Amino acid sequence: MTVFVTGGSGLIGSFLLEALVAQGYTVKALYRGQVPAVSVARKVQWLEGDVLDPVMLREALQGVQYVFHCAGLVSYAPQDSELLRQINVEGTANVVDACLEAGDVKLCHVSSIAAVGRPKGVAVLTEKNKWDQAEEHSAYASSKYFGELEVWRGVAEGLKAVIVNPSVVLGPADWNRSSTRLFRYVYNENSFYTTGTANFVDVRDVVEAMLRLTFSEISSERFILNAGQLEFKKFFELAARCLGKKAPAWRVVPALAEVVWRLEHVRSLLTGAKPLITKDTARVSGKSHLFSNEKIKQATGLEFRPVGETIGWTCSQLLQQLPAGNQAAAARAI
Repeated sequence: MTVFVTGGSGLIGSFLLEALVAQGYTVKALYRGQVPAVSVARKVQWLEGDVLDPVMLREALQGVQYVFHCAGLVSYAPQDSELLRQINVEGTANVVDACLEAGDVKLCHVSSIAAVGRPKGVAVLTEKNKWDQAEEHSAYASSKYFGELEVWRGVAEGLKAVIVNPSVVLGPADWNRSSTRLFRYVYNENSFYTTGTANFVDVRDVVEAMLRLTFSEISSERFILNAGQLEFKKFFELAARCLGKKAPAWRVVPALAEVVWRLEHVRSLLTGAKPLITKDTARVSGKSHLFSNEKIKQATGLEFRPVGETIGWTCSQLLQQLPAGNQAAAARAI
């Protein structure tokens, strides 16, 4: 069996490649610029290209039976709104079209809990919650939602597909990317934390769920992937303990967060740099929704690792990435 993976250099994609190779699949993967430094790189057939290139995608899917679409942009910076639309919506549409043209192909599309509807007054959210276009949404959330619509269009045209909606995915990756920046924030002993909670999931569980769903008869369904919910304060405390650092101790109240994101917006306009805090991140951080994992558990029997266990594993792996005896210097460099 031959599988094709987009986004192989990302956190989910890199762990997925390792799992697929370990299970004996013939793996083709997309890359841009240079081949990602993943442990199984030599066992993967790499194809240079971009999800915005429909011709290349059609050629890449020749002889492929399964496609894992992990490529996507995560950004809450206002200046990235057009790029979000191109990569997360147009890119997904191109992948869907290539799958349809290839014929008997099953697609696993990686979306996000950001694309799950959040009705007012509902504390526990499920896959059934409807998206309300009248509500105010971040450009990122909208791009993931409209990306999903492209998958459902493909399903309507006969495509076999499943969609996964992970919460904040935790795992060892580049200190400067994705959720790993939360650990970097703690490692550098920053002082502030926000109120509110977030939902988290282990990257290993995300990959396992994707494999179980894709290599099954399940199709035309979406699944929330979430291990649990933690207050930001608790997350930082657990990470600090594992990293041997001092946890953030100063709470940023919502009113102050509203001031900070405005100041960051002005700074970004003056310097051209992306803001550290945006209106969307400031307001999302103050919310407290729990995303239910009952559907994926019932469909596949998957049991999620506790969030605390995942934080400990991620910290230990990240510390191993730092030069021995030179952790302080490495932290200043990231």
